[in-house]
Amino acid sequence: MKTKYIDLIDQTFDFPQEEFTLNVNELNFHGIDLMGLVKTYGAPLKFTYLPKISENINRAKTWFAEALKSNGYAGNYKYCYCTKSAHFKHVLDEALKNDIHIETSSAFDVDIVENLKAEGKITDSTYVISNGFKRDQYVKNLANLINQGHKNCIVVLDNYEEINLFNQVVEGHYNVGIRIASEEEPKFEFYTSRLGIGYKNIVPFYNREIKNNPKVTLKMLHFFINTGIRDNAYYWNELLKCMNVYVKLKKECPSLDSLNIGGGFPIKTSLAHDYDYAYMVNEIVRQIKQVCDENNVPVPHIFTEFGSFTVGESGGAIYKVLYQKQQNDREKWNMINSSFITTLPDTWAINKRFIMLPLNRWDSEYERVLLGGLTCDSDDYYNSEQHMNAIYLPKYKQDKPLYIGFFNTGAYQETIGGFGGLQHCLIPSPKHILIDRDANGTLKTSVFTEQQTSEQLLSILGYKCSINTAFSKDNTRNAGDLDTIALSY
Repeated sequence: MKTKYIDLIDQTFDFPQEEFTLNVNELNFHGIDLMGLVKTYGAPLKFTYLPKISENINRAKTWFAEALKSNGYAGNYKYCYCTKSAHFKHVLDEALKNDIHIETSSAFDVDIVENLKAEGKITDSTYVISNGFKRDQYVKNLANLINQGHKNCIVVLDNYEEINLFNQVVEGHYNVGIRIASEEEPKFEFYTSRLGIGYKNIVPFYNREIKNNPKVTLKMLHFFINTGIRDNAYYWNELLKCMNVYVKLKKECPSLDSLNIGGGFPIKTSLAHDYDYAYMVNEIVRQIKQVCDENNVPVPHIFTEFGSFTVGESGGAIYKVLYQKQQNDREKWNMINSSFITTLPDTWAINKRFIMLPLNRWDSEYERVLLGGLTCDSDDYYNSEQHMNAIYLPKYKQDKPLYIGFFNTGAYQETIGGFGGLQHCLIPSPKHILIDRDANGTLKTSVFTEQQTSEQLLSILGYKCSINTAFSKDNTRNAGDLDTIALSY
């Protein structure tokens, strides 16, 4: 009878997979010995595998290059990274190795652009596509960038007011785009996106505010679908509506030459992930060309803004199962040594799934469990995995520690979780390490941040504190350890 965890995986999924392999009952991720990481750095632990960022960028570039060639498409393709997915310097440094461009969302994003320019990571020829609702500081920062000669900054107008704000502060000529307010999926509580300008209003807006303005050139139409690029009737219908607007606008505005396809590719959230990226790219390119050919207008250059797809599959989180609680006849709770709310907030906020697998003991018998975090919040749990909303793990044994990993967590979790700040119930943020490979392919690891200390958290709260000398003052204490803190005001 097949009762081991490896048997469960073998009969449920195709395994091993490209990034997941097994080495003597222990899980490897992209050839990384995960239990080796635990032995070196402890748990809880977060990591970023930097080479995966470059890999995904170049996968997308290849798909688009092949689609443009096979369809005889006259325009070119530009890959943009949405910085809001992960603003970290190590992420941008890795992504910018691959001749890409930047999409910004807020005023401080532009400060990151200025920093990258000062370091020579980007130049005036790098496209900076500026999205979002723009208020005073964002407008000012973008105007400074344009006034300093960044010729490829395109201000994507979100509302009717923004063009007047930029006219007042930009000293010379500048380029703009217009964002379409796309219609949302039927299941949404509202019909139209709050961002952008309605389909029917875009051509009149151009004729009224841009056509005769000598300072402004319209270069881009921005099309964003909140649910991302999916092979369903909703997505293809919205793309067709977008192209109909592009054709009408192009006939009024010869300078319009680019289409920005916002909303990214899905990332792998299950071992059963099945998404034909190459097909989707080819179909997008084919449909854009078909509409343009039918209306006798030149095809646009294609821009994409991939955030989660760029960085999501580079991230992971590792936890130790501290204890198992049998709460009733059916429910066993495996308690981890951290918190889902604080370290993987999307699991709590939007019920997002990530790939979850044990790191060790794949030769043990398995059981159905629930996973609970350390906070006192009843919502601090994870039970939505790929196995029919149940979680199966090797059986808990107090004398045989069990470690589990969540994978492809690299997008949004740190920024939504408030990296470096307060955490719910003052559960500290775990240690975060960076993993890279040298020119010979040898793995290199470095500590990006240590686990948060009591001193750091209490300092944010306004306390002066000292840790009782009965405890070690290093940063290696686990989140589950009891800290005795003496406060002085």
